[in-house]
Amino acid sequence: MGCARLSGMSITLDEVRHVARLARLELDDTEIMSLQGELNALLGHFADIQSIDSRGIEPKSHAVAIQNVWAEDEARPGLPRDRALRNAPLSRAGLFVVPQIIED
Repeated sequence: MGCARLSGMSITLDEVRHVARLARLELDDTEIMSLQGELNALLGHFADIQSIDSRGIEPKSHAVAIQNVWAEDEARPGLPRDRALRNAPLSRAGLFVVPQIIED
């Protein structure tokens, strides 16, 4: 769907069926017709955006200004061991027991 598609053409039901088949979507006729309407509305929005004169507008890396918000790295008391192990399926000597995944 290149620029030519945006200049007034619309997506046909056959094109929607084809794309749905490629995406392995099982859609009934009602869903296909609904999707066709939604896709054609999107193409209309894209055409509107494409018609905007953006010459002289500086490209941005993000839509809004971004700044890092860092929290201070402060030591705090952690979760007590008995509470951490409370829901463990298996524990021994204050440790989580998990299945061995690496063979010797």
